[in-house]
Amino acid sequence: MKYVFGPVPSRRLGMSLGIDLTPYKTCSYDCIYCELGKTTNKTIIRKEYISKDLVLKQLEDYLPLLDAKPDYITISGSGEPTLNAQLGAIIRHIKDMSSIPAAVITNSSLLFMDEVKKDLEAADLLLPSLDAVSSPVFKFINRPEPSLSSNKIINGLTEFSKAFSGQIWLEILFCRAINDDAAEVERMRETLESIKPDRVQLNTAIRPAPESFVTPLNDKQLNTIREKLGIRAETIAAAIPSQGGTHFTDNEENILNLVARRPCTMEDLCITLALHAHEILKYLNKLEGEKRIFHKVHNRRMYFQAAPL
Repeated sequence: MKYVFGPVPSRRLGMSLGIDLTPYKTCSYDCIYCELGKTTNKTIIRKEYISKDLVLKQLEDYLPLLDAKPDYITISGSGEPTLNAQLGAIIRHIKDMSSIPAAVITNSSLLFMDEVKKDLEAADLLLPSLDAVSSPVFKFINRPEPSLSSNKIINGLTEFSKAFSGQIWLEILFCRAINDDAAEVERMRETLESIKPDRVQLNTAIRPAPESFVTPLNDKQLNTIREKLGIRAETIAAAIPSQGGTHFTDNEENILNLVARRPCTMEDLCITLALHAHEILKYLNKLEGEKRIFHKVHNRRMYFQAAPL
């Protein structure tokens, strides 16, 4: 199994070399909008789901193969990374191994745990999420593990932000008619004043979601919310790749690796693999013919995904 992947273009991080620390869809949430599908193992139990030594060995072998230095080494992947009990040791080893900044993308659910706060201290950048403040909306949109509450998560975020020496870029993902009403946005504004993240990044459900009722906000709606949330708030722009891209020798395998982790457009694949669209299309046609991938149209854009095993 490959636990180091990319670099992939990120709307938030430029070119990001990803690290996966949990099995597919092992998470504390089952979000209605998750582009990876429904959670199959909902838990808050921390353990070494994927071997620290294996991850670090793959990273050590992978870094010399890169044609261009990624903007970040990002711990994210296909589940909630703070569930891995070796997270802190992995971050520290990454920083010993490379000068590339270490980022962690998390749903914030375990920040109430002191050991998780300690694990994250060594990171350069934390990208937590917070989609709702009120309990009913939180439970509807994130479908958390039963012991979790929005108050517990907000308190954990607030405490961590006071002690963390790195940057915090907090993401809020909006779904139309679910967490975008004026009252919920005002509650979010008040909460952000306590957390005080360095940036507040507004996103919406542009990729295929597991629930058919999930629809995105338009630019005007997002901008209206941005104005209400204050000067730290920004809408997330389209991905801008670093110069040069990344070249791979086994394009089929890497296309499969990418679309297994998230739905990708042709443009996503072209940017990530630094290949012309005609060449990408050759591989996509072959893989679809072999029924190893499939495509779906969402918001008038075509996305490719790995076929179920």
